Amino acid sequence: MKKIPVTVLGATGAVGQRFIQLLENHPYFEIVSLSGSDRSASKRYGEACRWVLSGSVPEMVHDMVISPTNTDLPGKVAFSALPAGIARELEPMLAAAGYAICSNASALRMTPGVPLMIPEINYDHLEMIPLQHSQLGWKGLAVTSPNCTTNGMAMTLKPLHEAFGVEAVFVTSMQAISGAGYPGVASLDILDNVIPLIQNEEEKMQTETNLLLGKMVNGQRVNAEIQISAHANRVAVVDGHMVTLSVKFKHKPTVEDAIRVLEDFRGPQEVANMPTAPERPIIVRREADRPQPRRDRDAGAGMSVSVGRIRPCNLFDLRMVSVVHNTIRGAAGGSILNAELLYAKGLLD
Repeated sequence: MKKIPVTVLGATGAVGQRFIQLLENHPYFEIVSLSGSDRSASKRYGEACRWVLSGSVPEMVHDMVISPTNTDLPGKVAFSALPAGIARELEPMLAAAGYAICSNASALRMTPGVPLMIPEINYDHLEMIPLQHSQLGWKGLAVTSPNCTTNGMAMTLKPLHEAFGVEAVFVTSMQAISGAGYPGVASLDILDNVIPLIQNEEEKMQTETNLLLGKMVNGQRVNAEIQISAHANRVAVVDGHMVTLSVKFKHKPTVEDAIRVLEDFRGPQEVANMPTAPERPIIVRREADRPQPRRDRDAGAGMSVSVGRIRPCNLFDLRMVSVVHNTIRGAAGGSILNAELLYAKGLLD
């Protein structure tokens, strides 16, 4: 098949690099353009980028000249790793001009008509896209991915909510330093330390989870009404966000009931057929001390969420731990999976 030409916006940053790594040899998409800041524009990618992932800059982009970040892009599909402030201005302009934007930025996540999507749990939110044309006047479209921590939390809660009705969640995150980008957190702040504040993170975890677990009614999303109390912490782990959850249910499950529902979860078959989709979106670990970021973040090529320590809770009903790879499933990989589903639905023609 002829591959779809795509641009990576914000290509020199940590998430932009992850987009490039995951798009190398992709069966649907081919990178034809990279955009960056004024500081890196007009330079060759290999010269402008400080590569922070394993290995070296892929040959396919090494000598590609970085373009300024604007609305004149080759092709009609763009993956956005832009900072929120820039994305808030540029992404609507690109969508209005006819581009399909698959964004990891937070700028448009709450915009009416713009799906905030994890395909395995709410792919039906694509039904909102016609509102982008009729209400926002866009010729193109935009689909967003949730906050990196929300990914692991919402994936864990989805099958439990469907089976038993989640009413309340107390959640604490232990988030990897790669979630802060590069250069990120200063070493003298994070070594031998835990930072108990990640700006706006707790609000995103609470708001986005209810949006993701909501329902579509007459082409509009209706949020779930789960009470969520979140604590967000930065810890000295390179990759992999861990969350601990205490969960209250409408219909209290046993531990084995919850494990069965999580192990059986697969998501829609249409999503499972996508190249980036893992065979098992949720992997249940039964060992007493798993999951762990270093040992479980790469499960399913970084696209599976690992869940373990499922046990009774003295405050609510059950408690558990989940781990998600924050720059793959929680960022670039999730956006690429969204784009694959758009392609399968004929929305990238």
